Amino acid sequence: MAEDKLRRHFDYYLGKTEIVIYTVLAVMLAIAAFVTIATAGQILWIGLNHWTVADQTLKVLNQLLIVLMMVEILHTVRISIRSHILVMEPFLIVGLIASIRRILVITLEASTLTKDGAWATESSSGIFHSSMIELGLLGLLVLVLVVSIAILRRYASSSKDMLEG
Repeated sequence: MAEDKLRRHFDYYLGKTEIVIYTVLAVMLAIAAFVTIATAGQILWIGLNHWTVADQTLKVLNQLLIVLMMVEILHTVRISIRSHILVMEPFLIVGLIASIRRILVITLEASTLTKDGAWATESSSGIFHSSMIELGLLGLLVLVLVVSIAILRRYASSSKDMLEG
């Protein structure tokens, strides 16, 4: 009897500790997201003042996509606090955003290699070849993540219907 009571108290305090940790994590993620948005705004403002917005586009886009990933992770933390269940879909969405972010970065970096006839050197050709392999793998990863999200949504909705029916 005393052991059962001790087990319930231990479980109760561990649950409260888990909520405190998730809350601290959520606050830190929110602060990091706001700082990243401010950084992107600053980069954009500097680009507007110096008429170099085109050059700053990659940096701003990179920062904003990082904010999107942080918000998705924050959403996952919020769901975990509320339901005490680990939900997979937000992690897949973060992976999808990260993959698309990397595809955009590689594409924009490759476009800077083509300026001023830079393809004449062997190192640029090797960088291009490596970039194309990485783009192909990232494209495959995006496809796998999208299919995984679709499958997860399909079976999650059918399992909810089975539970309700």
